[in-house]
Amino acid sequence: METIAERLKSVQLTVEQSTLDAHRPSNSTKLLAVSKTKPVSDIVQAYEAGQRLFAENYVQEGVEKIQKLQTLDDIEWHFIGPLQSNKTRQVAENFHWIHTLDRLKIAQRLNAQTATGKMLNVCIQINIDQDDNKAGIAADELNSFAKVITEFPKLRLRGIMTIPKAKQSPTQQAASFAKMAQLYTHLKAQYSAVDTLSMGMSGDMVNAIQNGSTMVRVGAAIFGSRN
Repeated sequence: METIAERLKSVQLTVEQSTLDAHRPSNSTKLLAVSKTKPVSDIVQAYEAGQRLFAENYVQEGVEKIQKLQTLDDIEWHFIGPLQSNKTRQVAENFHWIHTLDRLKIAQRLNAQTATGKMLNVCIQINIDQDDNKAGIAADELNSFAKVITEFPKLRLRGIMTIPKAKQSPTQQAASFAKMAQLYTHLKAQYSAVDTLSMGMSGDMVNAIQNGSTMVRVGAAIFGSRN
């Protein structure tokens, strides 16, 4: 059985090689370790192996882990799951990032509930495949939605995120990722803080990186199958 540190190293090498193969600078793709359903001890193992960016899908579980690991104050916590309006305060108070912003009401609440002096980094979720089973705004809504988000004083628009349709071929996936890359390039040209294209997971991170991803969200390949 490989240790978490060994699996993390393997994923880091894959990310780095895929980035170089895409003719991009070696440090231009960040690795988010998705620790949902995994115990705090697993996060500590990854932390001790050098990982600093962690992501959670469930608000309550994430908040409990953040509070237990307060002494590791250089961890950057990302929320990557669906967010209900009654849980926005917990995200605003505990996380550094949210990747799944797709509703104005959620944005309003996050802005109101983020502490004075703190900026919450946000990515807008795009439903790039117009999949009824996926959250996110339509691609053609991005310009207008982004403009509204940048007007909130405590939200910092950092980029866009997607989860492609399930059971696509690698070619279909690549087409979805390429569409996201075009949207990202367009958004980046308009807003100086935009630097993040969040796409790619354990099964498709190489494809995502080849198509411009700057941040991959990897769980199983680091921590093993979900509990």
